[in-house]
Amino acid sequence: MQQLSGMDASFLYFETPNAPGHIYMCSIYDPSTAPGGAVTFKGILDFYRSRLHVTPTFRQKLVTVPLGLDHPYWIQDADFDLEFHVRHIALPKPGDWRQLMIQVARLHSRALDHNRALWEATVIEGLDNVEGVPPGSFAVVQKTHHAAIDGVSMLEIISAVHDHEPDAEPPVPDTDWKPDREPTPWELLSRAAVNSALRPMRMARLMSRGVPGAGRLEEQRMRQRLDVPRTTPAPRTRFSGTVSGHRVVEARRWSLDEVRRMKTAVAGATVNDVVIAIVGGGLRMYLVEKGELPKDSLRVMAPISTRTAEQAGSGGNQVSAMIATLGTDIEDPLERLRAVQASTHESKLAAEAVDAQALAGLSEFLPGGLAAIGARLASQFEMATRTTPLVNCVVSNVPGPKNSLYFAGARLVTFWGGAAVADGMGLLHGVGSYCGELMLSVVSDRNMMPDPGHYAECLDKAYQAMGKATT
Repeated sequence: MQQLSGMDASFLYFETPNAPGHIYMCSIYDPSTAPGGAVTFKGILDFYRSRLHVTPTFRQKLVTVPLGLDHPYWIQDADFDLEFHVRHIALPKPGDWRQLMIQVARLHSRALDHNRALWEATVIEGLDNVEGVPPGSFAVVQKTHHAAIDGVSMLEIISAVHDHEPDAEPPVPDTDWKPDREPTPWELLSRAAVNSALRPMRMARLMSRGVPGAGRLEEQRMRQRLDVPRTTPAPRTRFSGTVSGHRVVEARRWSLDEVRRMKTAVAGATVNDVVIAIVGGGLRMYLVEKGELPKDSLRVMAPISTRTAEQAGSGGNQVSAMIATLGTDIEDPLERLRAVQASTHESKLAAEAVDAQALAGLSEFLPGGLAAIGARLASQFEMATRTTPLVNCVVSNVPGPKNSLYFAGARLVTFWGGAAVADGMGLLHGVGSYCGELMLSVVSDRNMMPDPGHYAECLDKAYQAMGKATT
């Protein structure tokens, strides 16, 4: 039995009926590489079954503390049923990209069952008319709750359930799997009482780590080495309101080498800077067409992994974040990239000056029951429409594998993923890479973005414009 950290538990507390808190990953496979040239649903079930031991996430479920007096616990579920978690559907003909996007959006809109292990995988057959994908391919959409993983640990799980050869043998478990006994309410309350007694000492340790960081930040600011990013409100957009229970998704595939070439046009720029600048260009085009572009630049939140080498494979969330400009007030792509690079550079310096893990540790003291009630009340009373946003969207970049992977013998053609949107921030971009390609995905609310395909076209145009501007 393992207790969730405060940060992990926060993804449960702030989940609402209209804003489920899971991450999704959509992977497309070519079955022609599998033994016999085909993959059956039974074969996929067997493939998952042979790898359940790779990560405890697959068979762990939540146990909540009565009255929300402490963070929940993970236990290994004695009643785990693989066939509940792995489902099977097919697209009707012609099986094209738009149909796939609609189906992925529907799956992403549905919350996970908190009485079961917090993940699901849906096999989607019938991808016969998708550009750049061999006919007869299938997709797997895997949803895992953000309380269990972050973007980096999601990729670790994805890597664990793939092979480097189509006919590889499954990994052998080190020990036999044993389920946990479910604790009684009294046992959970006893643990909560002990944790409450120790909380002041934990707070003191965290403050001793966090205060010096704040001092370093002020010292750098006073020496004019650091222009601390603005904490003033961001402009309001159509993505700043209350989200519904319906999602839209889109994705685009670009050359990773081309994006790397683009970044050389600005000293110190990174691949992530280029992507943020492209998103800024696409969002600028989209809002100009709607007649809704704010005068001031929109701002983006970009998660930063704080996972150390010792924490690799540990699951959960080890993240901080930086806030930077999107440069939506700048029409010229190259000038926009310069503005983004300068902004992310200052934000990274600020993050390095402060102990990010110490700040994240403050989430341990979040009152779970009250936080959950507060999140639901804020959603019910549409508080996002009455408050000013700090950021306008998210761009989350997690580099992926460089070599081909195989799932039940089928070659992974491409993949992309996304996370939750929420009240006040209804637009998210996921960035990944695989075998020389960069994948940019979009998640938004259906009411906020009724035309996701058109927004994806704007992103394509911004990518092409950046390419020309940096040549």
